Amino acid sequence: MMSERVTTLHESKLLTGVRHTVAVASGKGGVGKSTVAANLAVALQQGGAMVGLMDADVYGPCIPKLMGAPDAPKHTENSKVVPPIRHGVKIMSMGFFLPKKEAVIWRGPMLHKMIQEFLGRVEWGELDYLVIDLPPGTGDIQLSLCQTIPLTGAMIVSTPQDMALEVASKAILMFQKLNVPILGIVENMSYHTCSHCGQREDIFGHGGAREASQRAGMAFLGEIPLASVIRANSDIGKPVALRPTEEAASRSFYGVARELAARISIVDGDAKSGTSSSEPTFVIQ
Repeated sequence: MMSERVTTLHESKLLTGVRHTVAVASGKGGVGKSTVAANLAVALQQGGAMVGLMDADVYGPCIPKLMGAPDAPKHTENSKVVPPIRHGVKIMSMGFFLPKKEAVIWRGPMLHKMIQEFLGRVEWGELDYLVIDLPPGTGDIQLSLCQTIPLTGAMIVSTPQDMALEVASKAILMFQKLNVPILGIVENMSYHTCSHCGQREDIFGHGGAREASQRAGMAFLGEIPLASVIRANSDIGKPVALRPTEEAASRSFYGVARELAARISIVDGDAKSGTSSSEPTFVIQ
């Protein structure tokens, strides 16, 4: 049944060396989900964790560009796939295999096979976190992923405006039906600060995701500003999180990473029916 989680992470034959699997999801496109996923992966890695980043958005696989990873994966003699490493993060994406000018028109079974391949044939090795960038919405890929491995939890990315939050609630309901813990909500494009005068503008509104998380009894993981430096660094494949002390935008991703690591520690404790004694794998202050 959809609402049943078949196994626990330690019982699964897939990803046996991965401690935590985190799905980064959104209700709609255009909210910066992939940018958040890439910078989150870098922030976790810079904080001392072993991190992988799996791009499950077959329709718009942009993780290779965001991470500056143009090289295709290598294959071992036993047909395993070795993920490229960029900025200390292991990466896998359909973007490595698809012609740049070709559209993907796949039915559910093909999408399910892709998820199986990424989880079963890729040599992820030992990881503290596998961050999984999902396509927007509540489609076949989300369902296949949740039915293939037991996710540690899902992180929802939204912008502040009411429409984005309304659609994001559908993604939350999907994960709840699949018994996947919601680790929290991130408000992207939360505000803009003028680089000339320093005036702050709430272009898409502000605080909507925080209020929505409070109403739903979920954790609010933080605010990410609408900043040109995030876009500029994404365009050259060097996520702004690589500059943790230089940019306010970068520091916001580290704040989200700290909150996420803390939430995962709590979820671990709840799963063990007691308090978790282990500290989250994240040390940058």
